[in-house]
Amino acid sequence: MGLTSTISGMRVRLRLTLLYGVLFLMSGAVLLAITYLLVGSSGTNVESSTRSFLPSGEQSVDTFQQQAVQQQVMHQLLVQSCVALALMSVLATALGWLVAGRVLRPLQTMTNSIQHISARNVHERLAVTGPRDELKNLADTIDGLLGRLDTALDSHKRFVANAAHELRTPLTLEHALLEEAVIDPDATVDSFRAQFEQLMAVSEQQAGLLESLLVLATSERGLDRLESVDLSGLTGDVLRAAEPGARSRDLAVAAEVRPARVTGAPALVECLVANLVDNAMSYNVPYGRVEVATGTDGARPFVSVANTGPSVPPEMVDRLLSPFQRLDRTAEDDGHHGLGLSIVQSIAAAHSADLTVRARPEGGLAIRVLFPAGQ
Repeated sequence: MGLTSTISGMRVRLRLTLLYGVLFLMSGAVLLAITYLLVGSSGTNVESSTRSFLPSGEQSVDTFQQQAVQQQVMHQLLVQSCVALALMSVLATALGWLVAGRVLRPLQTMTNSIQHISARNVHERLAVTGPRDELKNLADTIDGLLGRLDTALDSHKRFVANAAHELRTPLTLEHALLEEAVIDPDATVDSFRAQFEQLMAVSEQQAGLLESLLVLATSERGLDRLESVDLSGLTGDVLRAAEPGARSRDLAVAAEVRPARVTGAPALVECLVANLVDNAMSYNVPYGRVEVATGTDGARPFVSVANTGPSVPPEMVDRLLSPFQRLDRTAEDDGHHGLGLSIVQSIAAAHSADLTVRARPEGGLAIRVLFPAGQ
């Protein structure tokens, strides 16, 4: 890697050197031509002035001698100028090599520093000092990129650790249920059936977690194909599917679904709305209320969901958008893993939509996703 970067740097230095040398040679050649023409023109004017004062018989002889002398002088001037230009071109090329090396030295230093940065020391920075020029701007841009990579790596590490913790709990419970069924000498068909029902519930929770992780990874990867999506019709389908859950929780659902179309991935947009509705219903109070609306704000379609859930401290709002974050950390067996709002945020970012989450003074959240204008 070091040898490759050195060769690449030498190629750039060589190109700059050749550029300096060619520019000097062309400038010197132009200057030489202008000087040659000016000297020749000056000699011709002097010769004409001299002939005007001589007798006619002497003018022809003197003119021949002056022309011979002038041609000899011009020839010597041309030869000496070419030799001087050649020598100065060599000197200019050598100076160009030194200047190019001096100009490229900060870039080489930054390249060496970047090559030594890996996932283990991504916290290091170039920290270039000096005047605010193009090289300083480049170094600051690279430092900003390293900072964002450092933040992303930390977020990735936390995500992996949280995912491992969330998966470990149901696996431990599954192992305990299976072990109990194996070592219990008085096990009956009914006890086996009860344990299998618990195992099925745990398995469904694991499947839900894995599906949520898959959706999150898919949305963060970006959109491969864009389609026109009927946001209002899709929201109506989600609300109809959520009616049994709302009745079982004694929740009142108020919907104001107006026509709206977005450009995006239909499956991800449906997942976004479903997670918003599920979050509003799951984290609510008894006999609470869920308000869902779709429509357009100017030319931009939107979907908004608000609920009457427990009071949310304003400083907790941003944290709830991160994976595996819950307002109530003691609720471990409700089938939710703190991925709903993080999935909403990821899908909104994939669609270049603006996500607004606000803690309501009376309790609960008001969430709005404003999509870009349709194309």
